[in-house]
Amino acid sequence: MKKQELIHLHGLLAQVQNHYEKETGETVDHDHYVTLGVQPTSIHKSKTDHKEAVFALARGITSQMTAEETEAVSAAAD
Repeated sequence: MKKQELIHLHGLLAQVQNHYEKETGETVDHDHYVTLGVQPTSIHKSKTDHKEAVFALARGITSQMTAEETEAVSAAAD
């Protein structure tokens, strides 16, 4: 993946986090992401820095969603 694509993905994940927090009222645990100090707008940071930030942000979002999942979704169509 090119650096520009990684930065774009980083921005999209940040939007997903913001939307999720706004809709659910829950805060995504992203302490590791914050300590990295890499934002989607930090274009001067390296590709490796953005890659680590993307993984940290994705882990935080999915962990929060998994923790809240309580009701099983039926595999049958309505």
